[in-house]
Formats: sequence, structure tokens, C-alpha cells
Amino acid sequence: MTDDKGKNGYEWTVLSVTTIGVLMATMQSSALLIALPDIMGSLQMGLFTVMWVLLIYMLITTAMVPLFGRLADMYGRKNLYVLGFVVFTLGSLLCVFASPSYGGYDLIAYRMVQATGGALMMANGTPMVVDAFRSHRLGLGLGINGIAAGAGLVLGPVVGGVLAPYGWQWIFLYNVPFGIFGTIWAYARLREPADLPKSPGFDRWGCATFLIGMTSLLLAISLYAFPMGLSMDIIYAMFGLGIAGVLLFIWMELKVRTPMIDLHLFRHPDFAVGCTTSFLNSLTRGAMLFLLIFFLQGPYGQDPLTAGLSLIPMGLTLIVVAPLSGRAADHRGARLLTIAGLGLSSVSLLAYAFIDHLTPFWWLVVLMLISGAASSLFMSPNSKTVMDAAPPNQRGIASGTRMMLQNVGSMLSMAVAMPMVLTGLSTEDMAKLFLYGGGIGSEALATFESGLHEAFLLFFAISLVAFAISLLKFRPAGAAADREAGAQQMGRAT
Repeated sequence: MTDDKGKNGYEWTVLSVTTIGVLMATMQSSALLIALPDIMGSLQMGLFTVMWVLLIYMLITTAMVPLFGRLADMYGRKNLYVLGFVVFTLGSLLCVFASPSYGGYDLIAYRMVQATGGALMMANGTPMVVDAFRSHRLGLGLGINGIAAGAGLVLGPVVGGVLAPYGWQWIFLYNVPFGIFGTIWAYARLREPADLPKSPGFDRWGCATFLIGMTSLLLAISLYAFPMGLSMDIIYAMFGLGIAGVLLFIWMELKVRTPMIDLHLFRHPDFAVGCTTSFLNSLTRGAMLFLLIFFLQGPYGQDPLTAGLSLIPMGLTLIVVAPLSGRAADHRGARLLTIAGLGLSSVSLLAYAFIDHLTPFWWLVVLMLISGAASSLFMSPNSKTVMDAAPPNQRGIASGTRMMLQNVGSMLSMAVAMPMVLTGLSTEDMAKLFLYGGGIGSEALATFESGLHEAFLLFFAISLVAFAISLLKFRPAGAAADREAGAQQMGRAT
């Protein structure tokens, strides 16, 4: 294999490709929040149905990322990443043609197509950066990708506010030129930097079991928060099927020669701790954007565009701190940065638990700056830690596993937070909180703020657990041997 790390500027070429993908995904998410009221009215959708326009994307990406990560390790990253651009662009274009004749369900189906493309890019973006950057510069590369995430969060509400008056379709249509450019650029400039297995095996039964179990579990989680009229018996049955499927999948993966997810990766302490803290961090922060939107449009009485623009301080902090934390991880190591990120996140979550309609906006800005900095301090170093622990021929599945756990954490966060803050509120009050803004009545306000405080206190407690885990030095007796064996395996692969 030819080592392309750092040569002829190829690392920056890879970074340009992956940054376009991250920017598209984050801009789409934050811009879509602004357009949801127009989509709901235009397509004659109910409140819970329009929520699935958001949820289905997260569900599909969570379920598919590990599969696509495994396929990338087997058949190469370039073609799958290019395919991701194509499918994401096609899905965006299809969303434009959603019709009120189908009550918005066709839009949900098209979002599934878009999410499949997003999963292809998510599964391959980080491994391609790891393949291209030398270890002592990897944190910088991952940090620059963090700039794209922050820029997307900042630009999304602006783009949504500018385009929404011309029709919600433009929120999806603007992805098309970006997607076409990204497809051409990725196809022309990317190359496969890692050797592929000579006779790749594919765990078909494991894949089927995983998809059935994980999809059932994620559907149950989502439907628990947004039931759409289904009885709880059906949702509990989905929970049972999902848990059984995941347990069967784990048992099968420990038996087969070529597993879809190599669970032995979790023997490496850095990989295990990195994935665990990533999951717990997402569990505490996954619902934060929604909770802040609820707060800004409910107690503060803002309209959707103003609420979206009010979140800009968090995005600006990501832009500034992410590359700095990534660079610091290269020179100082990642462990202290992840500890600092989780500690700072715990502080901000505790402070959020005491905000109410009398809280001055400047204090909310301070909290957003703190939580944005916490996220930046944690994410890039955590990703570097996990990816450094994986052999080159397993970087796809390592990234996919971390991303899956991160997304599951986010969905669980929604399932926990939504009932806590919405229970006891009328459908009209829920719509004001999430879609239309303009404030809610005093009785509903007291109910909402009580639930909001409980949710943030719970997330604070979970964040403390993640912080405690990050403080522990998981170095069992065999850890040094494991690291040495891993280094030898990586040396043979290169």
C-alpha cells in the first residue's frame, strides 16, 4: 500500500470533501427547524407527523451507519462516500416534490432516502480523515470538521429564514448544487488509502438481525416520545423485539469469523471508554437543541426565525474552539480535553436546570457559549481517541460503531426529555413551543418549566457519570499487551 498520509496536500483534499458533507448535513438540520411550520401547513400534517420528518432521518442513519462502515472496510471508502453524495442529493431533490395529497408521508419516505445518503457519508467521513492525516495532525483535521458543524449550525437558521418565504421546498433544493459539486469533487479527487481484504466475508445473518433489532428498538424509542396514536402495547412489543434482536446479534457476533461489528474492539480500553462516554454525552445533549427551541419559543415567546438566530452563539463557539481542541489533542493528548469537555458540559447542564422565563437573555448566551465550548473540547479528542484505537482495516466499523452509539444516545435523550417537558400540555401549546412560537399561557408555562428543570437535572446526573468514567484510568493488566498487539497489527496492515 502507498502511504498517502500528508503527501502532496492529499489530507486537505480529503478534508475539503468531508467538510462539504458535514456542512450540508448540519445546515439542513438547523434550517429545517425554521421551515417546519410551513411544511406542516402546506402538506396538511399533524404535529406528531411533522416531527417524524426530523426523527426518521436520525433513525435511518443510526441503524445504517454500522453496516455502511463494515462495507467500507470490505470494499473501500471512496465509492461509498461518492454514492452517499449521490443518494443524499437525490433524496433532497425528491423532498421538493412532496405533495399534500399524501399528508406528508411521502416527505417522510423521501427523507429516508436522504438519510441513507447521509449514513453513507457519516460512516466514511471520519475514517477517510484518519487515513489521510498523520497521527500527530489528526486532531487538527477532526477539529476543522468541527468548524463545518459549527458553521452549519450558525448558517442553517439564516438560510432557512431567507429561503422559507419563497417556499419550504427551497430548504431541500439548496442541497442539490452542493451535492452535485461534492459528488464530482469526491469522485475526481479521492483515492483508496488502505488495502482491502483479499477475500472479504460478510455476516448476512448478523446484518439482518442487527437491522431488525436496532430498527425496532429505535422505532419504539421514537414512538414512545411521539406515539402518533399507537397503543402502548404495540410500542412495548417493539421494545421487546428490539432488545431481543440486539441481544441475539451480540451473541451471533461473538461466534462468527467475519462479524459485522467486531466486538473485540471493546477490549481496547481507549475504544471502550471513548465509545461509552460518547454515548453518555449524546444522551445528555441530544435533546438540548429542541429544549432550547422550546424555551425560546415558549417562555421567551420568540418566533421560529428569531429562536434559530438566538442559537448562533453556540455555533460560533464550535467554530472557534473545535480546531483549537483538535490541535491541542495532537500536542497534549486527548484525555485531559475530553475530561474538561465533560466537566464543563456538566456545569452547563446544571445551570440550564435553573433557567425560567425571567432569566435574562445574556445569561442564556453565556450558557450556550459554555455548552458549545464543552462540546468542542470533547468531540474531536474523543473521536481521535476512538479512531487511534482501531486498526486501519477496521476504521470504518470503528467510526460506524461510535456514530451509532452517539445517535442512539441522542434518540434516547429525545425519548426521555419529550415526555418530561410536554406531558400535561395541550396540542396547541406543544405547537407553539416547537413550531410557531409566540409564548404560552401561565399555567402551561409553569408545567413546561417544571419538566424542563427535571430533564436538565437528569441530564446533569448522567453527565456526571460520563465525567467520572473519563477520570478513571482503564488500564487492566493486559492493556499494555493489547496495545502492543494492536500496534503490531496496524504495522502489518500498512
